[in-house]
Amino acid sequence: MHEFCHRCGGELSDDTSSPFCPHCGAPQIYLLDHDQPAELAENTTGAAPPPPPRQIEWKTAIRCALLVAGIAAALTLVAARFESVSPLSWLWTVSVSGSLITLALYQKRRPQAWMDAGIGARIGVVVGVVLIGSLAVAMAAGGLVARYLLRNMAGFDAQLTQQLHLQIEHALATNPEAKSMQGYLNSPEFRAGMMLAGFGLISGILLVLSTIGGAVGGFLRTRHKVSA
Repeated sequence: MHEFCHRCGGELSDDTSSPFCPHCGAPQIYLLDHDQPAELAENTTGAAPPPPPRQIEWKTAIRCALLVAGIAAALTLVAARFESVSPLSWLWTVSVSGSLITLALYQKRRPQAWMDAGIGARIGVVVGVVLIGSLAVAMAAGGLVARYLLRNMAGFDAQLTQQLHLQIEHALATNPEAKSMQGYLNSPEFRAGMMLAGFGLISGILLVLSTIGGAVGGFLRTRHKVSA
């Protein structure tokens, strides 16, 4: 396409390195096309691009954590009925394996994602939070079904009552002032508080172990360079 000088009407040269008309010397203005670099357009393959370095694909990480937490919740419910499954449930849930499995699934789905100990620890925290939530829902639902549909919580109640009585007797023996609180110690509110405190303690331990497991797994899977 030919361009003409706005002053003399002479035809301009195709060489845009000179901003002046070759006939009259009037300055010319050239507008460049910045719509999209041609090089970038040529490199488009249609595949989803990998996440930038040092960024976590949280959508994928959370999906992997939910999958691991769902299996952990199912194993917990099965272990409540069959004690032989308890070691597998403990190994999957309480130990660091939950974070390690989540990182393995994450890297399988995002093989070019950046990974180091810090990113592994952050994903491990998410795994711990999701595990705690899933276990809370599973234990609450399993308890409701066992108590009101199956009606087989008598053994659990008797065991819990026996443990609480032992703890109360020990507290009364070591602290005589605790006798004034004996009525409260035998109340349902105190039992509920003890159970919540126990679950909170287990949740804290689970969160710490998941974070450590994520850091160790991220360190072992450290990728210093994102391959093209």
